[in-house]
Amino acid sequence: MAKILPFNGLLAPAQKIPQVAAVPYDVVNSEEAAALASGNPLSFLRVSRPEIEMEAGIDLHCDAVYEKAAANFKRLCAEAPLKIDPEKHLYLYRLQMGDHIQTGVVGAVSAAEYNAGTIKKHEKTRQDKEDDRTRHVMTLRSHTGPAFLTYRDSTAVNSMIEQLTAEKPLCSFTSPDGIIHTLWRVTPDDSTKLSKLFADVPCLYIADGHHRSAAAARTAAECAPKNPNHSGNEDYNYFLAVTFPQSQLRILSYNRVVKSLKGLSKEQLLTKIGEKFDVAKTSNPEPQKSGEFCIYLDQQWYLARPKFDASTRGVIGCLDVSVLQDDILAPLLGIDDPRTSHEVDFIGGIRGTAELTKLVDSGKFAVAFSMYPTTLNQLMDIADAGEVMPPKSTWFEPKLRDGVVCHNF
Repeated sequence: MAKILPFNGLLAPAQKIPQVAAVPYDVVNSEEAAALASGNPLSFLRVSRPEIEMEAGIDLHCDAVYEKAAANFKRLCAEAPLKIDPEKHLYLYRLQMGDHIQTGVVGAVSAAEYNAGTIKKHEKTRQDKEDDRTRHVMTLRSHTGPAFLTYRDSTAVNSMIEQLTAEKPLCSFTSPDGIIHTLWRVTPDDSTKLSKLFADVPCLYIADGHHRSAAAARTAAECAPKNPNHSGNEDYNYFLAVTFPQSQLRILSYNRVVKSLKGLSKEQLLTKIGEKFDVAKTSNPEPQKSGEFCIYLDQQWYLARPKFDASTRGVIGCLDVSVLQDDILAPLLGIDDPRTSHEVDFIGGIRGTAELTKLVDSGKFAVAFSMYPTTLNQLMDIADAGEVMPPKSTWFEPKLRDGVVCHNF
């Protein structure tokens, strides 16, 4: 059983939400965040990336940065203003990118369920990133960036969401990247009904936001011992999430570029790859199905298909990113751990294969690999098995915005 509970949301007046809403903190660097927030004093990037108002080169994890985040959050609450809804609500959040539409439920999900595995993960987290998010959340006493969750489709849940989104939304706006964001505030009665429908959903899956989820669980663990009357129902036991049905989500490929051929010539690399793969020149830079990938080398694209049956390698080993790592990147190009290697970089599919050719043609990288997207079923199967996906296996698009609705505790 999955809990998605109504909560007292903190949000700006409807007409100000477009100014407040900002891209997630972890998809932009300081310079990009500063450019996006320029001229907009209400941008939530001033809370999620407060260093943009501080001296260049400041340590992003020093006390002053978190203090600045808290000060900017307090100022934003006063100036937007951000106000807490007096009644508990669920909210519905729709993202439209071109013809693609996905609608999720904004609610409070349980840190205890995350710890127990009812909210399932498929990635490892990094200690430094967990530390940063935990401190940010504890300093603000608010979950301001939602975790992005999914569930195996429920006819009852999906049907009620469809009915509720026929009503007039609270607000709708188009962000600078062309994504249409629409938000509904669900009445308390309907929020309770929708929440109860999730009782038949056995579990939730983290699509994106593993560090936010881990930080929320650590926040709950820190707060509980400090409350002598702890009951488990306090707001700090829950965190902010937007949960979408599986059928509406879209995963883009997560491509790879490698700096050197490890002393091999182009011909030698292709020959070695050809020992395990059928390799042929192609004019199409994108693989058309799972089980194959494309290689860009010396201004030419190649299509590679394994000569072996990868399906016998288990739920992790059969992934295209695993095949690439295990049979090419590690043995031929010396990239034993892609998490720590400085020889490989990862390019989100939203940037397209043109970015791959640009990087290789520039001479900064020697070879690029264009991947077929990992599927939602693969992600869920891996999470169900308690396994961990290889790094940079999935790229979800479009992205949620921070600051649309916050969850205080």
